[in-house]
Amino acid sequence: MTYKVAVVGATGAVGRELLRILAERDFPASEVAALASARSAGQKVSFGDKKILTVQNLETFDFTDWDIALFSPGAAISALHAPRAAAAGCIVIDNTSHFRMEPDVPLVVPEVNPEALRKARRNIIANPNCSTAQLVLALKPLHDLFRIQRVVVSTYQAVSGAGKEGMDELFAQTKGSFVGDAPRISQFTKQIAFNVIPHIDKFMPDGATKEEWKMAVETRKILDPDIRLTATCVRVPVFIGHSEAVNIAFESKIDLKAAREALRAAPGIILRDEREDGGYVTPIECVGEDATYISRLRIDETVENGLALWCVSDNLRKGAALNAVQIAETLISMGLVHHS
Repeated sequence: MTYKVAVVGATGAVGRELLRILAERDFPASEVAALASARSAGQKVSFGDKKILTVQNLETFDFTDWDIALFSPGAAISALHAPRAAAAGCIVIDNTSHFRMEPDVPLVVPEVNPEALRKARRNIIANPNCSTAQLVLALKPLHDLFRIQRVVVSTYQAVSGAGKEGMDELFAQTKGSFVGDAPRISQFTKQIAFNVIPHIDKFMPDGATKEEWKMAVETRKILDPDIRLTATCVRVPVFIGHSEAVNIAFESKIDLKAAREALRAAPGIILRDEREDGGYVTPIECVGEDATYISRLRIDETVENGLALWCVSDNLRKGAALNAVQIAETLISMGLVHHS
């Protein structure tokens, strides 16, 4: 059986990645529509190596008779058009933050909580924040073994998390630094080239940023409402690939060998933990890869039942586009897509 699939936000970084991944994975699509704003309508985007799609206007697009819509256009646009698509009978998988914490919208990483897909009452399913997606992949097998009490995570997030404009700003500032140009700052609060910025998204009343809040509440919704999590989210001058330093406190005593075996066997994870120079994975090595990589696994002696690890993933793939496509694949395999 094949399905009609619409990609919303097709001209953006994640939208283009969605189209690329659909083609790479030979998704069973009989037809694919590329949708974006009126100003982008008429542009051409690639679908696989040979096919070119003409971008259509999202505002006038009729979702009737379309089976799946992969949304990545920005939260305000999803808020307006995702319910319209869902009401037309199309299953919406939304990459934005708008629906994530709504109680009747499942927040899903297929390797972690696929059964939540059965609770999609509104035809809308949410994709988690990119930094959360890779984190819960790493936490799930360890939580099953030892039960997590508390997580402390520091992120090192690539500029692509801020979209194409963020990547362009890093490129322009880096290039300009070699010819003496003053850095032009528009996408970030401070210069990003040769710098790190401990600020992603808006500040909240308690001093945390919304990105840090998202990691805590999304992890609890996906994995376990009793997990306590504190995050410090930092933007770094890397184009693609989020990294995380994670410290975990568990209820029960850690068996490091069992932890290694659980991570090695977990879907979506590659464990590369060699205690030697270069025996770990860095962001540049994960670009274009589907897996989330775990390295630097070790006991944390500063807390009872503590474990530390390093986690790296391509934020445009598993953090966004790949996870959305995997949700669609899982819906099909579970018989939850009703063919139009």
